[in-house]
Amino acid sequence: MAVARAAQTLGETAPRLWRLLHKHVDAAYAEADFSHVSCVGVDEMSVRKGHKYISVFADLIKKRVLFAAEDRYAGVFPQFIEALEAHNGPRHALTEVSMDLSPAYLKGVRETCRNATVVHDKYHGIANLVLATEKGRRREQKQRPELKDSRWLLRKNPENLNEEQAAELAVLTQSNLASVKAYQMRLAFQDAYRLPSANAARRRLAAWCRWVRMGRQKFGALFTEMEKFAASVERHLDGILAHWRHGLTHAFMEGLNSVFSAVKRRARGFRSFEYLRTMLYLVAGKLRLPAI
Repeated sequence: MAVARAAQTLGETAPRLWRLLHKHVDAAYAEADFSHVSCVGVDEMSVRKGHKYISVFADLIKKRVLFAAEDRYAGVFPQFIEALEAHNGPRHALTEVSMDLSPAYLKGVRETCRNATVVHDKYHGIANLVLATEKGRRREQKQRPELKDSRWLLRKNPENLNEEQAAELAVLTQSNLASVKAYQMRLAFQDAYRLPSANAARRRLAAWCRWVRMGRQKFGALFTEMEKFAASVERHLDGILAHWRHGLTHAFMEGLNSVFSAVKRRARGFRSFEYLRTMLYLVAGKLRLPAI
């Protein structure tokens, strides 16, 4: 329920409820203890349309939000470290930081957390690859009409296709299409995550990047986005391979997106970041609020 609706139901004013929320959440957050935080996840979350984002940091062990900052640039990391140390959490106790392939977040970790290993999230990597394949498909569809209505067909994994879709895909694979080749490459990239060790994954991913470049030579501009993704994999290879060494996942951060959507609804009508942060800490911060 939005705060304004709750105020109406309770016969109170919304500003008074917000004053109570700010006061109690701020007091509880000031008493929070981050001394045992070692594994942190960071992710950007969209506040509204127009590329307005906030950065959310969470403890991946205790599954709680630690800090939220406006925007998604490298400067949010010093802000997080300041908040961490203000709650008895030494920065060099951080051993793992899970994130997407954001250069800004990577720079922030390198500048502030010397002992932390960056673990690039599997979900974001595959999501970026799906986006690269889709951009190529749109470009090729202008030349090859048989790709019409194939968007969701080439986004699904084979095991999720029904009989009709499987038959359509079988027909497409008979054609020399860049989109189908990119689809097959995407499945191969996903299969790399089933390998048992980082060394095996390193060899597989290196071969995969060479395969993409061969596709670029064959299909030209239709493989531009795929080649960019392959270059990104090579730049962030150590962080991607850390997935095997540390076993850290970004699942809590992805689940937090649904919670964040509920938070935005509760803070509806308020554009101030402070209102959004207060509600986020209230819902997902696991704070010790005063009993009444």
